[in-house]
Parts: sequence; C-alpha cells; structure tokens
Amino acid sequence: MPGSIQSIERAAAMLRLLARGNGRMGVGEIAAALGLAKPTAHGILRTLQGVGFVEQDSVSGKYQLGSALQELGAGYLDANELRSRAINRADTLAARSGESVRIAAPVNGGVEVVHHVFRPDNTEQALAVGEMLPAHATALGKVLLAYDSELSAALRERELPALTHRTIVDKPALGRALTEVRRTGWAGDVGEYVSGEASIAAPIRARGGLVVGAIGINGPVDRLCDGQLRFRPVLIGQVRDAARAVSRDLGGAQ
Repeated sequence: MPGSIQSIERAAAMLRLLARGNGRMGVGEIAAALGLAKPTAHGILRTLQGVGFVEQDSVSGKYQLGSALQELGAGYLDANELRSRAINRADTLAARSGESVRIAAPVNGGVEVVHHVFRPDNTEQALAVGEMLPAHATALGKVLLAYDSELSAALRERELPALTHRTIVDKPALGRALTEVRRTGWAGDVGEYVSGEASIAAPIRARGGLVVGAIGINGPVDRLCDGQLRFRPVLIGQVRDAARAVSRDLGGAQ
C-alpha cells in the first residue's frame, strides 16, 4: 500500500485549523500551530488560495477559509458563473462554425442548458436556456454522463426512452459510447434527440480537471456531417478548441 502524501495531510490540517479559529490567522501563527517552517506554510497557503479554499485579507495579509469550500457539497461550478465565464468563447464558436451554440451543466440531477447563442444567420430560432436535455440522446448530455458518476448512476436506474429511431436505448451500448467520449474528448449525436438535427460537444473543466459543464454546436445533419453521417473534422476541432479555451479561463487543464 502506498504511504500518505505529507503535503496533502498538512493542507488538510491547515483547513481544520482555520475552520476552528475565531478569525483570520497569519502565516507565522499557522506555521507555529502546525509545527511547520514558515516558507512551507506559506507555500501550502498559496496553493490553497489558488484553488479558492483559503482567502487572504488584502489589508492584514491574514488568511481565512475561502468561499470555494462551500461548493464542495454541490461538486459543480455555479451555472451563472460558468455562463459568464464562457459567453465570449461561445460567441466566437458560433461565428466560426455558423451554428447554434449551447452550454449545459449538471443541475438538480439533470442536464440543463445554461447559455444559448443563436445561429448567426438571422433565421427564426427559439431560446433554449433552461431546457432540460435527455442526457442519453444529446452530445451535451453524453459529455456530462461520461464524467459524472451521479448522473450515470441515476440513468442506470431507469429505462432509456426512444426519442427517435436513432436514440440509444441499450445501456451497454450507451456505456460503450461514453467510453469513447472519454477516449476522444468529445461527443456527438446524429438525429438521436430530434430527427434531422445533429450536435457535437466537448467537456469544460475547472481547476484540477473537474468537468463542470459542456459546450457544443447544434444544427442540421447535412451541415454537421458528411454523406456517410460522419462528423466534419473541422467542426469537431472548433468545438474542442472552444472547450479548451473556456477550461483555461476557469483554470482547468485540458
């Protein structure tokens, strides 16, 4: 069995120390309380600050617990923050691809569209923000299923409804599709949710690589696919580039 990682144990002890204190603590106080050298304590604090687990008062220089700890129970980035951080990237993707762009996030055990950019051709379109998507039948949903054990577990407990004749309703087949999503880093659907429509999506990652959402394009099958119903590589690349850009903005490596 591998041994414990000392730096993680020290970081955990530091968070416990700050949690039981009555106020902010300086580096020297924290180092003395935990028996650490001051430079070591400072390095751990800066790392915890970088991921939002501690905050530093700009006046006193002392540290306290950060707001990011409150997000651990939910496990996700707030949908409003995700939308605000991804708006510019979504606009760019719509302009490059010529297709509608949607961003989805896990919300209340489902997959919800939290941002929607219309296709830039002035055709009549309906706003999809707030729409709950079938996770097994959409590219956005498949991305989140591939990386979210809670969503996957919930889906295993119920039947997969057939929305079109192309919808994947066999659970082993869906499992293989999700394995492919994790291998390639993107998902697609061809007429699985709406006949004649296709979509491509890729994961958005926050700090540490946690998948917090997905971004993708949606449009007619003949624009997203070739005559053999294979997705156009240039569009896959554009979607993945957009997902990487949003992930970088959130501090997530991809």
